[in-house]
Amino acid sequence: MSGNTVECYLRDAGALLDYIDREHTGMKLEEIKLATLQGFLKGIGELELSAATQARMLSGIKSFFRFLLLEDVIKNDPTELLEAPKLKRSLPVFLSTEDIDKIMAAIDHSTPEGQRNRAMLETLYSCGLRVSELTGLLLSNLYLDIGFIRVIGKGNKERLVPIGDEAIKQIKLYKDYVRVQVPVKPAAVDVLFLNRRGSGLSRVMVFNIIKEATAKVGIKVNVHPHTFRHSFATHLVEGGADLRAVQEMLGHKSITTTEIYTHLDRTYLRNTLEKYHPRY
Repeated sequence: MSGNTVECYLRDAGALLDYIDREHTGMKLEEIKLATLQGFLKGIGELELSAATQARMLSGIKSFFRFLLLEDVIKNDPTELLEAPKLKRSLPVFLSTEDIDKIMAAIDHSTPEGQRNRAMLETLYSCGLRVSELTGLLLSNLYLDIGFIRVIGKGNKERLVPIGDEAIKQIKLYKDYVRVQVPVKPAAVDVLFLNRRGSGLSRVMVFNIIKEATAKVGIKVNVHPHTFRHSFATHLVEGGADLRAVQEMLGHKSITTTEIYTHLDRTYLRNTLEKYHPRY
């Protein structure tokens, strides 16, 4: 699993063990029952965490007990009948092409950070990357001469993603005129996007860069790196792109995840029906 998933699962297991220490002092792992876990989930629910967060924590707990079962620490898995909260599929927030243009135009290209930020945001939007895929993008994974980049996605799965001319142009400007001026740390020699100290960017830093850029042009909705990914997918689907191709570019394991973008534009749905349905 990816480092981020491992980190989350460790945190989830730690939260459960803290609860056991607090509410059931001295209880051994093999003594944990379904009722114990239900009490833990009830406590999480009272913290008013979102259903998605609760479901993710439950996934971490289930993985922990599967591990205990494999290691023969326990004989029965108490999470088998543990139910996750029902998740509603909410439609993702996305930006219009006009908003994307405004954000890009408002970036100050006269500073090294501005040139880097323009290249980053163009790459996010051009390729529909996750923020971890952006911060982990390597120089050795750029094939700009043929218009592709190699992306390391969830679970360390690789995929080739096409990249547009504007993003290529901005990456080259950053790489050839800005990055070469940065004293690169040994661990970041192959990392594309660097901070001023020569290390790779953190996800939090990318969030903050986007917050500042969107606030500057007066966009009121809550914009984060994933908003650019949603915008990438939405604009492709609205333009008539094949859903299977969009799935491949996004790195979605299942096409049902990609299908959510077909619900965003009612005009697109109507046009598809009129074009392909025999009764229209």
